[in-house]
Amino acid sequence: MSDARTPAQIEADIISRREQLAGVLDEIGVRVHPKTIMGDAKAKAAEAMDRTAGRAFVAVNRTVSDVKAQFVSEDGAPRLERVIPAALLAVGVVGLVVSKRRRKN
Repeated sequence: MSDARTPAQIEADIISRREQLAGVLDEIGVRVHPKTIMGDAKAKAAEAMDRTAGRAFVAVNRTVSDVKAQFVSEDGAPRLERVIPAALLAVGVVGLVVSKRRRKN
């Protein structure tokens, strides 16, 4: 059995290789097209923003829950031993701010 190919087989192989190469070149052309690159960059940026926003939401939600736990017991009742001093402190700070503004004017 001989490995020699006929001219028709060689020509068919060349045509097949050209078609494969044309497909690869078309795919490369699409991948390096500016619109494709911009679309990929936008998608990556949006994904990063979503991930960052999700992390921020979780962090804020955890912080709010931790602060709430300081002022409300597990059964939902306010912890007056912590609420009253915090309220007095807030009133004092607001009073200082208001008095400083009145002095400026």
